[in-house]
Amino acid sequence: MQESNKPLIKHIPTFLEYCEVEKGLSPVSSKNYHNFLKLFVDWLDQSKLSNLLPHQLTAEHVWNYRLYLSRKQDYKGAYLKKTSQSYYLRALRNLLKYLTDKDIITLPSEKIKLPKLTDKDKQIKFLSFEQVEKLLAMPDTSTPDGLRDRTILEVLFSTGMRVSELTSLNLKQFNVNDLLAGKIPDYIELNIIGKGGKMRPVYFSKRTMEWMTKYLKVRPEMTPPLFINYFRGGEKDSEHRLSPRSVESLVRKYTMMAGLPVDATPHTLRHSFATDLLSHGADLRSVQEMLGHSSVATTQIYTHITNTGLKNVYKNFHSGAKK
Repeated sequence: MQESNKPLIKHIPTFLEYCEVEKGLSPVSSKNYHNFLKLFVDWLDQSKLSNLLPHQLTAEHVWNYRLYLSRKQDYKGAYLKKTSQSYYLRALRNLLKYLTDKDIITLPSEKIKLPKLTDKDKQIKFLSFEQVEKLLAMPDTSTPDGLRDRTILEVLFSTGMRVSELTSLNLKQFNVNDLLAGKIPDYIELNIIGKGGKMRPVYFSKRTMEWMTKYLKVRPEMTPPLFINYFRGGEKDSEHRLSPRSVESLVRKYTMMAGLPVDATPHTLRHSFATDLLSHGADLRSVQEMLGHSSVATTQIYTHITNTGLKNVYKNFHSGAKK
């Protein structure tokens, strides 16, 4: 079958391979594309368009898909946020770009319009330091899994790591013998491979390393992953590596236990890490480096902090603002 005569959905597997091999995206990023496009496939199926060929895709189809996204509800009955809708549409846009690069006739990618975001849509969820401390106090540290969970929360807030980066950590990246011997440094700098295969430094505070040492002392075995799953029935990984989904679940659990007003996720702690740095005077470009953002424009979602700082400077130093 010629490539142009294959249904649109049949091109998705090769597109995902292209993302990983040609574009150098991490397996996690490729999996995200897969999940975003799965909703498009579901919509095609519901619309009886599963056999739609690339050249048959029209602007009207895209408009109907956008309506579908805007009316989509999650298991809690909440509608997809505009920011989330944008992710799904960007995935479709990149699929069309790929087809064009392969000389397969289809709708131009620029025909995929993204929802216009208001300042409210761009607001991020983060926890204050007091709320983070309350969250950190929730795990029962008298148990091995409670010690592990406390360490995970500490690492997320100390480093600003993505959840996939955290679950990829291995024991060999740390000097375990020194830690178990009580030789805990003021901080540890670790180079990790993040999104897009880019290397960046992350920093573990002394308090974080103290909790990690407590966790390591009660670990039942020294398998390669740093964070292991104690309930292994559903784990496919033979090394018992804790999955990102499991980390997301435990953060949700402790958020509810702490009675926090924010529906926190591991990414909320990443936002909280950046917010904490900026509120204490860190510059935007340094935070960009620590978060692993390719562009400072991505880091500018945190300008709510820098804007607050500017207001304080104005109130404190401008003659007309002084009482």
